[in-house]
Amino acid sequence: MTDENSPQPPAPSTSPEQAGPLVDCHAHIFTPDMPVAGDAWIAPEYAFTADDLLHQLGRYGVHFAVISGLSIVGYYNDYMIGELRRHRRLRGTVIVPADVDRYTLDAMQGDGVVGIRLQLARSGSLPDFRSDAHRLLLRRVRDLGWHVHVAIEGPLLPLVLEPLLESGVDVVIDHFGHPDPADPLNCAGFVAMMRAVDTGRTWIKLSGGFRLPGPAAWRDDPEGDLEILAQGVAAELLARVGPDRLLWGSDAPFVGYEKRIAYADVLASYRSWVPDAAVRAQIDRTALKLYFG
Repeated sequence: MTDENSPQPPAPSTSPEQAGPLVDCHAHIFTPDMPVAGDAWIAPEYAFTADDLLHQLGRYGVHFAVISGLSIVGYYNDYMIGELRRHRRLRGTVIVPADVDRYTLDAMQGDGVVGIRLQLARSGSLPDFRSDAHRLLLRRVRDLGWHVHVAIEGPLLPLVLEPLLESGVDVVIDHFGHPDPADPLNCAGFVAMMRAVDTGRTWIKLSGGFRLPGPAAWRDDPEGDLEILAQGVAAELLARVGPDRLLWGSDAPFVGYEKRIAYADVLASYRSWVPDAAVRAQIDRTALKLYFG
């Protein structure tokens, strides 16, 4: 299905309190035959295509989405870029090598790419972001008006944020910043994230709340409350950061949690984190400006 000139999908009949969001800022698309990286943490045996995602968005009145670079396929951005070309309601962030050239990035921008993703979670070591290659990459990102989309465990977040902010790039932080479950509001990662927001060049995603208890929680406590940490962290972020620096993402199709989480569930969680429809509307405006402006 191509949708460049198609009408907007009809929104479901809901009360104002249940309206929105308009933008899903974090989703993934893939097919089971994509080349999987050697260090992939999982290899889904099913497809979740752009059409599948758009069908979910249409069911719930969500019109736009941002596709996050998929760690398990490494630098294989080909499928996502092809779908961005087909569907102008989508934008994307790509995983690229540090030595990618400006001509390649220019072409990606024309296809709907708006940033690079640093998929550093589950990584045994961190790149040197002050190296010549990374300083050049970050300058190119900055020159393009893109952002750096960071995915990393909270304890390591300060080590990444410092050189990124030094470079002058805009930063978007995944999944609440993955704060330490033992002390989420006072841990080093959360403190560093608050300092980064104060620079005016950092945004935080209210996404993947079910992942905050840790990567093994779904196995260790299959009946546990996966959202309890996210509820408290979201309240703190609303109070301290506000809607101008917050984004919402579904993390569809919830890789690793497919049997426990559905799109309706993450929408319900978001509306519990942000119960005021006017605040959700402001978060949408933030997302539209960042990704589609």
